Amino acid sequence: MKIAMPKNGEYINQHFGKSESFFIADLDGSNIKECKEISSKDLQHNHGGLSELLVNEGVSVVITGGIGQGAYNALKEKGLEVIRGVNGNVNDVIASFILGNLKDKKVICNHHGENHSH
Repeated sequence: MKIAMPKNGEYINQHFGKSESFFIADLDGSNIKECKEISSKDLQHNHGGLSELLVNEGVSVVITGGIGQGAYNALKEKGLEVIRGVNGNVNDVIASFILGNLKDKKVICNHHGENHSH
């Protein structure tokens, strides 16, 4: 099973659509077989492109902090499990996932209407 997390340094990016790279861990039960980082710099805010990129990498679970409804829908349409509302160091998050301690917090970001002056 492959899991993907949007990265910001060594931490989960709290803005899924602004992520420049994703950390992908290939798990075999509770063992990590392989980890890699892939660039998503050209796909920022391209929900379909991001979901396609992750599907092409064989990802089945996406662990993220904040994510908008459009990006969430694009991932779900591709059959990906999405665990929202997670923060922390990517290695700590993988350990929590393996232990079964991560739960989807059902957090959806809504950036509409913020900082708009008329």
